[in-house]
Amino acid sequence: MPEPSSAEDTTLHTIATLHADLSRAGLQAGMHVLVHSSMRSIGGWICGGAESVIIALQQVVTPQGTLMMPTHTSNNSDPQYWRHPPVPAEWWPIIRDQTPPYHPQQSITRLMGTIAENFRRFPGVLRSQHPLGSFAAWGQQAAFLTGEHPLDNMFGEASPLARLYDSGGYVFLLGVDHSNNTSLHLAEHRAAFRKVMISEGSAVLVNDERQWVRYTMLDYDDDDFPRLGAAYESQHHPHIIGRVGRTVTRLMPMRALVDFGAWWLGENRL
Repeated sequence: MPEPSSAEDTTLHTIATLHADLSRAGLQAGMHVLVHSSMRSIGGWICGGAESVIIALQQVVTPQGTLMMPTHTSNNSDPQYWRHPPVPAEWWPIIRDQTPPYHPQQSITRLMGTIAENFRRFPGVLRSQHPLGSFAAWGQQAAFLTGEHPLDNMFGEASPLARLYDSGGYVFLLGVDHSNNTSLHLAEHRAAFRKVMISEGSAVLVNDERQWVRYTMLDYDDDDFPRLGAAYESQHHPHIIGRVGRTVTRLMPMRALVDFGAWWLGENRL
């Protein structure tokens, strides 16, 4: 039998209580929202686990809105850049040759959390085709957000992030901080600082045959995202601080966040 995630917190959460918490945290019907999440941070005992959290999110946003979550597969990347942990250089060609090719229905997320990993497999959820930086979406704009996701600059102007920005979407941080805020990578693309581009690689299917392909992308850096997020909030830009279970949530309009982020990075990155 599953146990509470905290020995001190034996609160029982259900779809109904989660729905109520999410509504109080600012989510509304018809919103198009990117959700970053940590189920463990909710605390207590969640009846139905991640499935119940996803259903509650869907009920609040409704099919007239859209849920989007990051479903990145960082293990399908060039091992020369791996740092946590690094692997020996003599392994690099073997990994490039043997990594399974990306498949949107099959490829397992890495470090995205149990909510996102389960969400990608829900009925009606679509997933973009990027082998490293994919997103999954459900609802009114799911096909629009995930339909085209070119290899180059996976978080740039042709990405699902840019489409959500154009749609007047929101960012919802459920038990995670701004270090997990993927939207700020779009701000990196738009900021005026000296950028470094790298040649990345992934295993993909081309005409049903596995290939290792190379593509160009920004050398993304999220080390200063917590400071950026703190500055955004402290300067009273639009955001709502809420709670789901025992964890803090943050809801903010993506346009305001990304626009501020582009300015802040231009001022604070060399």
